[in-house]
Amino acid sequence: MKILLPVFVAATLSIGACHSSAPVANKSQTGTAVSGNNVLTADEKAQGWTLLFDGVSTKGWHSFNNRSDASAWKAADGILYLDTTRKDGKRIGGGDIVTDETFENYHLSLEWKISQNGNSGLIFNVAEDQKYEYSFNTGPEMQVLDNAGHPDAKIPKHRAGDLYDLIACSKETVTPYGQWNKAEIRVDHGKLDLFLNGTNVVSTTMWDDNWRNMLANSKFKSMPDFGTIKNGHLALQDHGNLVWYRNIRIRKL
Repeated sequence: MKILLPVFVAATLSIGACHSSAPVANKSQTGTAVSGNNVLTADEKAQGWTLLFDGVSTKGWHSFNNRSDASAWKAADGILYLDTTRKDGKRIGGGDIVTDETFENYHLSLEWKISQNGNSGLIFNVAEDQKYEYSFNTGPEMQVLDNAGHPDAKIPKHRAGDLYDLIACSKETVTPYGQWNKAEIRVDHGKLDLFLNGTNVVSTTMWDDNWRNMLANSKFKSMPDFGTIKNGHLALQDHGNLVWYRNIRIRKL
């Protein structure tokens, strides 16, 4: 989390590859989605699932508040990843990216993996307005983290799968850095459930008195609109670390 400013699949490259800013995936480089990823079966389509990532482009996403051209977020080998390469000491086209569309009641599913010592996040119910500097000014976050290496893991409610700074996972199910995790966020008329690798790790109700009290005792207490948005964007966080996402899909409830 930057207060300052994606069914298991085995990794296909060695762990050491995570130190590179290149995508880690099957070696296709064909401009088409890698077989088996970023596709929906007929049954999934019938259930209402749609893809938020086509496997070959960043179509459907833009930089939060259009603060950059989002060129640091790249699609290759069926993976959407954050390129952390610097030129002359600077990164171009960075920042959180958000969906063009907003969602109210939904089931989001994706896979993620993080680099060694890396940090990112799935931020949801995000409002865009120039009065907000960051997506987390309004949207709660499901933490994406290397629990073994990032210092945030030493802080309760800041570990992978946690509802960041609000509720810790009931059970830790995250895989080590460089390996895929399946994350799900389900928001249904205020009922919030987070799943990590098939386990319901967080369950709560949004917008009730308990929710408001929880916010008032968190680091977000000075952000009046945090956790209040009922129809918002989904965001992938740029925390400056290499991170990969795929199979990003959603079903409206």
